[in-house]
Amino acid sequence: MITVDDVRRITATLPRSSEAVVRDSVRFRAGRLVYVAFSRDETVMGVAFPKEERAAMVAAEPDKFALPRKSEMRFNWILVRLDAIAYDELRELVIDGWRMCVPKSVGATVS
Repeated sequence: MITVDDVRRITATLPRSSEAVVRDSVRFRAGRLVYVAFSRDETVMGVAFPKEERAAMVAAEPDKFALPRKSEMRFNWILVRLDAIAYDELRELVIDGWRMCVPKSVGATVS
C-alpha cells in the first residue's frame, strides 16, 4: 500500500513544494496551493485534478478513484484510495497535481 513516505519521496524532488500538517492531516503545497492532502487515517489521498476529467476517471476506475464531498466539488480535486494504486500511477498523479499549482516554466523542469 502507498504511504505518506512514498509521496514525500516524490514531492522532495519538486520545486516550490512544502509539507504541512493541518487539522491532523498531512498536506503538500506549492506555494499556498494544496495539491495533495491525506485523510487523517492516511488511507485516502486527495490530489489536484482537472474538474472536467474527474467524472470519467471515477467511472473508469471506481475502485481507485472517488469524487470529493459535495461541498468540495467546486475545486479541482479527486480522491484516490491508496490501497488500490501503484507507485508509478501515484507519481504521475502527484506530479500532474503539482503542475496545476506552479507556473508552466517551473512545471516544465520536472519529467
